[in-house]
Formats: sequence, C-alpha cells, structure tokens
Amino acid sequence: MPAGVMIPARNMPSMITGNGSVSGYGTSSGLALGQQPNNMMEGQLHPLEMTQNASESEIARMRDEEFDSTNKSGSENHELGGSGDDQDPRPNKKKRYHRHTQHQIQEMEAFFKECPHPDDKQRKELGRELGLEPLQVKFWFQNKRTQMKTQHERHENTQLRAEIEKLRADNMRYREALSTASCPNCGGPTAVGQMSFDEHHLRLENSRLREEIDRISAIAAKYVGKPVVNFPLLSSPALPRPFDFGSQPVTEEMYGVGDLLRSISAPSEADKPMIIELAVAAMEELVRMVQMGEPLWMTSLDGTTCMLNEEEYIRTFPSGIGPKPTGFKCEASKETTVVITNHINLVEILMDVNQWSTVFSGIISKASTLDVLSTGVAGNYNGALQVMTAEFQVLSPLVPTRESYYVRYCKQHAEGTWAVVDVSLDTIRPSPTVRCRRRPSGCIIQEMPNGYSKVTWVEHVEVDDGGVHNLYKQLVSSGHAFGARRWVSTLDRQCERLASLMASNIPTGDVGVITNQDGRKSMLKLAERMVISFCGGVSASTAHTWTTLSGTGADDVRVMTRKSVDDPGRPPGIVLSAATSFWLPVSPKRVFDFLRDEHSRSEWDILSNGGAVQEMAHIANGRDPGNCVSLLRVNSANSSQSNMLILQESCTDPTASFVIYAPVDIVAMNVVLNGGDPDYVALLPSGFAILPDGMTVTDVGMADSGGSSGSLLTVAFQILVDSVPTAKLSLGSVATVNNLIACTVERIKASLSCDNA
Repeated sequence: MPAGVMIPARNMPSMITGNGSVSGYGTSSGLALGQQPNNMMEGQLHPLEMTQNASESEIARMRDEEFDSTNKSGSENHELGGSGDDQDPRPNKKKRYHRHTQHQIQEMEAFFKECPHPDDKQRKELGRELGLEPLQVKFWFQNKRTQMKTQHERHENTQLRAEIEKLRADNMRYREALSTASCPNCGGPTAVGQMSFDEHHLRLENSRLREEIDRISAIAAKYVGKPVVNFPLLSSPALPRPFDFGSQPVTEEMYGVGDLLRSISAPSEADKPMIIELAVAAMEELVRMVQMGEPLWMTSLDGTTCMLNEEEYIRTFPSGIGPKPTGFKCEASKETTVVITNHINLVEILMDVNQWSTVFSGIISKASTLDVLSTGVAGNYNGALQVMTAEFQVLSPLVPTRESYYVRYCKQHAEGTWAVVDVSLDTIRPSPTVRCRRRPSGCIIQEMPNGYSKVTWVEHVEVDDGGVHNLYKQLVSSGHAFGARRWVSTLDRQCERLASLMASNIPTGDVGVITNQDGRKSMLKLAERMVISFCGGVSASTAHTWTTLSGTGADDVRVMTRKSVDDPGRPPGIVLSAATSFWLPVSPKRVFDFLRDEHSRSEWDILSNGGAVQEMAHIANGRDPGNCVSLLRVNSANSSQSNMLILQESCTDPTASFVIYAPVDIVAMNVVLNGGDPDYVALLPSGFAILPDGMTVTDVGMADSGGSSGSLLTVAFQILVDSVPTAKLSLGSVATVNNLIACTVERIKASLSCDNA
C-alpha cells in the first residue's frame, strides 16, 4: 500500500485480547488510526502521522464512528518512526513504539480536573507545553472522559445492584411476616393480598359496633349483675381492697391500677400515615375555627363565653373523626387572652410534656409522650408531631377524670404566629372504654410587640359525663370545669408566676427572712413541687383508689393509702390521704380570702391548736394580691410545736382558686432560704380547691361576694400515720383522719356563717 494512504478505521476488525479487553482502535486513551488490521497488538495504538490528504475533521469523524469505551489510563501513544519492535506489514517499514511520559500524564490529569472539555486554544497551549500535537491532546481528553463515564456507570450499577438485593431481602422478610400474620380482631390467619381498600372504613364501623356492644353490656349489667360481653385485651386484673385492717400490710395502690392509658402503646408503622393525615386536617380545622365568628360561634347569655353551634359545625366540617358517639355530650368553647411571656416560650411549654403537665397541674393529673413522629425542622418545633396520652381532672374525687389518646401537631403559620392542635386517635385504635374524644382543640399563639403573646384557645371535646356527681354537674356542663376559659386563665396565672420566678431582683412586695435571689428561687421551686403534689392526689384519677368511709351524702369523706419509700421529697412511711367536697352558699372569693389569711387560720386549722400565726416571708407572684407564697410560723402554746413552720401557696384566677400548704422542717427550710436544693425537703401537702358552683359564669364570682350563688370546696389532707413503710394500718388512724377532716369542715362552715347550710 502506498505510503501515506490511510485505511479507514471502520474496515478494521476489533481484536479481543486474552484478558477480555478490546484491542485495536479505542483500547487506550491514545489515538490509534491508520494502522493495518493485521498488525494490531494488545495495547498498541495507530500512528498519529498522517499525510496531507487526511484532514483533522476526517480523523475525528472516523474516530467517532468506531471509537469504543476503554479502561486504560490513556498513557500510550504510537508514532511512525525510526526504530521499534513492532513491524509493519510492508517488509522494509518499521515503526517506533512511544508512550506518554509520566510528566505529560500528570499535567493532563491535573488539567482534566480543572477543565474536562478544553477548547482548541487550550489544547494547542497544552500541547505546546507538553510537546504533543493538539490531536494527541484532544483524543487523550476524549478517551479520558469516556473512561470516567464508564467508571461512573460501573459504580452506579454496583449501587443499584446492592439496592436491588436489599429490596429483595426486605420483600422476602415482609412475605414471611405476612404469611404468619394473624387478624388483631378475630385471631384468624391473614394472607398477602387480603387487605381491602375499604379496610379503614371497616375498622371505623367495627369501632362503632364495639361501642354499641359495650353500651348494651353496661345497661345489662345494671339489671343482670354482670357484664354480658368481656373484652379480654382490655380487661384488668381484679383490684386489691384498698384497706385490710390489722391482718395485712398496706399495699401500694397509688399507681397500681390498670386503666385505658396503661393499655395504650405507641402507634404502629402502618398507623403513622393516617395519624399524619389526621393531624394536618385537624390543624386546618383549628385555624378556621379560630378565625370564624357567628354563626359557628354564639355568645352565651351572660355575654362572657363563646359557645359552639353544633349544627353549623357539622355543616362547616362534615369530615373529621366521625359522628358523635351515642350518649356523648359536646363541650366546645373559645377564649382569647394576652399573657406575659413570648411566643417561643409558650410553644416550648406546650410541646414539652413535662413543662405542659407542670404548668397545667390543676387540669392534668398525668400525661406522657408515647411516640415522636417528628421533632420539627430548623431547630424549632415547626412541624413537630407527637402521639400522647393525658388524663384531665377537676380537683375533687366527685368528678371522674377524662382520659385521652391523641396526636399533638405544632406548626408555624407566619413570622411570630404558631398553632398547636390536638385530635383524638380513637378512630385509628378504637377502644370500648373511651369516654372522651378530643376533636381538633388547641391554640393559636401570636407574638405581640411588647414581648407578650396573644393566645386564642379552642377546646372541643365529646364526653360521657354520666359519672359526674350532681354537685358538680352544673359546673361541668357549663364548660367551665374543662373549657377554654379554664385553660387560658390557668396559663395567664402561671405565666405571671414564671415571670416572678425569673425576676432578677427582689421585688419591694417581698418581705421577711428572704435576703437573696437564690433563696427566693429555691422557695418558689419548693412551693411549685408542693402544688403539683397536692393536685396529683385529689382527683378521681384512675391511679387513685378512694374508699368512702361513711354516709351517702355529697360530703362523704374518701380516703386512700400509699407507701412512701426512697422518695427524698416525701417522708418515709404510710401516708393516709383524705378528701371531701361540699357546697357553700358564699362566693369563691370570700372563701379564698378566709382560708389564705394567716390571721383567720386558727379558726379552722385544728393542728395549730389555736396559736397565733405569723408570716415570716412573703413572695408575690401575680397581679392579684392573693397570688403569693408565704412562710408561716405557728406560735403554739404547746412548747413542742414552737418551731413549727408552714409553707403556703395561694393562687386565684377567674375559674378556680387554691390554698395549699405543708408543714416543713425548720432546718431544711433554712437550707432553702440560703439557696439550697429544694428537692430534698420532705413535704406532705394539704389544702383547699375552691371552684364556682356553675350557677353563674361571670368573673364577679371570683371578684366579690355578690356575683356567685355559691362555691364548691374540696378539702384534702395527707397525714403520715406511721413512719415504717411495712407497718399495718389501724382503724384508729383512719378514724382520727376522718374526725380531723370532719371537724375542719364544720369549723369552716361555722366561720363563714354556714353552720345550718
């Protein structure tokens, strides 16, 4: 063949080497053109010297037609020249085998990292620096790009192959799990493919049927004497008797009762998508309910409360968590207030179950977070989603608590505007023991310019209130026991208390033995623990087992026992709690002022033995002068009680008032006043919960003596009857406590001119 004649690359067959790579054109990052097919060897490239008849465009076209992907480094190049081991088919022609130098490869590799697609000018400049032709540089970069693409595709294929294997293993595991699955309702087997599209609706229908069966069973039990249907999954073991006088040691029953909240566990993975969907819908409903006025919300007859129009609600929100269960009553209200704290602190209080249950300890007897579906985004609670349980209370053993299983969702709607909503999950996990359902309830929090916050609260529940004592029925049915006004009033008062706790200096209203800021904070924390302990032991919670001692009247004395062991905040031994509730024909404010005043304490406090009471320290923690913490000293005629100190907190708002106190050791109290840890001071709090009787719903009832027809007063004592936790409870101890509470009630009635009420 004449010298300079080029053999087209498309006429050259590919050669497969022993290692499986393709030899010939395209097997290296160097260019192989113009070489005869019979002389192509592994790793050998075509010469780059072309005749003038072969233009650059023709070479590029032929290379594009036959170029194949390569897995070599592109470090070789061959040129026709003077010497070499490889022979041309023509007998008198020899070619020289030439490689790119290590320096050339390193420079082109470095340039490739910066610019994988150099233009003509860059190729010429690079070739001039390295002593290469522009075509050599061009094809080295083309081959390098192809090599990188091949490696990337190989890496992607490896990852995809690993994902496929993982999905295949998951599929097999799910198939095995489904093959052995059983129906949670009937216990029968289930198989893949048997789940219908309408399964969720069937569950709702099944829930309604179970509720109907439970209702019929309860009715039948009244006449037959035993329930018709048992639910083994929800049944609890027989409860021990609360007292076994003289023969057996007292058993710890405070937290030993099986109840609805104990039977509920965290949601399953299958339930979580429905929970999220329900929470999002509840948030939309809450925002609309806050923004809407009439006809959805109607003003009560006294003009102080917004009440829900149920018919308008059903028309406006036809979906939701289903129809109201048979026999349930609707309680819905809306209230707005401005509180002395910023919106960020409020959101944190509502989303932290411990802070929430502490701030609302008068309404919440216990609460827990079962699962956190989302913690929020951007370091805050925006988008946070929690599955919770809670038990809501009135501080009286005559009002059953309300248990609820729900999801709480927090969302930021605008700068400085947040919303927190609750909605029951009973439709997802139905239970025949449910007696309270929370429809979308919660609050909208708006930032105010002065660092305050505007809170609009909506409380919307459906409840079976058949167990409420007649004494409290009017209060509960009016919505003031559990309604929105109760929540915002408590929040307002607690925000004032929090501001007092965080005060950087001692206010001028504080008097007595408190001389430093640390002592002030320690005393307030001790009083807070005392209030929480009192509120947690007065209601008809499922964690309490009350025993009625005498009579059948409304003011029966109810008692329960508890062992205190290894609790640094309580004295060790057997603690006997006693409580009773009764009606007084005087305003709540008059009752509150009488009970909190140290000068009138000797009129009702039997344990003070008629001694004078002196206030040694006073901490104001609210706008109302009745909101304060006091340290009292009883100057008793009995020398053995001369060192008796009493820690007392009194608090009041338009919906409730409390006077709570506990005897404290003088040595331990000195430690607290000097800023010591208050958690190790043993307390057994007693006190009073004062509520309006519900006959009127104005603020005047808590402001003066003429605005309410009466008060509902709960008296509760805790007495350490024996310092040995394993001791037996005697009838004498119970009789002593019964007489103590009965005499206290009579003294209060007599002092308030109610002895013949």
